[in-house]
Parts: sequence; structure tokens; C-alpha cells
Amino acid sequence: MKLVILDRDGVINYDSADYIKSADEWRPIPGSLEAIARLNQAGYRVVVATNQSGLARGLFTPDDLTEIHAKMHRQLADVGGNIEAVFFCPHSDADNCTCRKPKAGLLHDIASRMGISLSNAVMVGDALRDLQAAISSGVRPILVLTGKGRKTLADLDGFNDVMVYDDLASMVDALLATEEP
Repeated sequence: MKLVILDRDGVINYDSADYIKSADEWRPIPGSLEAIARLNQAGYRVVVATNQSGLARGLFTPDDLTEIHAKMHRQLADVGGNIEAVFFCPHSDADNCTCRKPKAGLLHDIASRMGISLSNAVMVGDALRDLQAAISSGVRPILVLTGKGRKTLADLDGFNDVMVYDDLASMVDALLATEEP
């Protein structure tokens, strides 16, 4: 089973220091939705694992988050793609939960709910916490330079096995090229 786990903000859509608080603020990074569609067409299951501490901070409501994800799913469907599930942590750092990346709880939840092993999965993120969660879960970490990715790359000491790509589209190009006969 082929699984790609994506962080949301900074990987699929533009990020904001002020958080993505509404569907109007959610804007896909050019090429990201088409890249997900290409993964689907190549037989990959795609899920999202995202920290959403804006919920705990009261910056947006669960209904707002649902609307954001509905917009993402609609725009993805328009290009022939599908995200099978969105797993999110609603907590802030102060909550000290097990699901907030860099902890691995969200990824373990994905494995448990989907009834799969994460041993062959990849996780694409733009932040150090995404890479840390992937590594501690036995998932292959991949960094994209969109979102916080350039800053993360500058701080990437000790992460020699992390593949780095300009964006999700270039990562998908490389992943699919390794599968061609």
C-alpha cells in the first residue's frame, strides 16, 4: 500500500503567520492540487496530518475548519484528486498532547484508523516538527521549500536522510519517476 501523508499549511496551501482562519483565506500553492491528483492516479492514498492550534486559541471554530477543508476537497476534486482523510491536532503547545507534531500521535492515529503500517509511507512537510514526527513514526520524511521550508532547511543540522524539493509538485515528479519501468 502506497501512502503519502501531507502537512497542510505551507505544503498544499499558502501559510500565514496569522493562521488560515477561513475558507476565504485558504489558497492552494500553484501545482499542489494537480500533484495530489497525480499521486492518486498512480495508486497512492493521500491523507493530511496538520496541527491546527488556532482552534485552541479561539482564532477559528470547528465549523470554520470544516469549511476550509470542504473548499480544499472541492478544488482538489475539480482537478481529479482526492485526499482520503484529514487528521488534525486541535491543541496548543500548552496542552502537551500526544497528537501535536513533533510528537507522533497523529501519525499513529492515521495507521490505527486506516489499519496500515507506516513503514512504506512518506510524509511531506515544510517544518522541522513535520520531519521529527515522521522520523519518530518510522515514516520517510520529505521537506518542501514552500511555506516555512526555506527556514527549516537552514536549521536542518543532523537530518542527512531528508530529501528536499522545491515544492509538492517537484516532489511528486521525483517520486513518480522512481516508479516508472
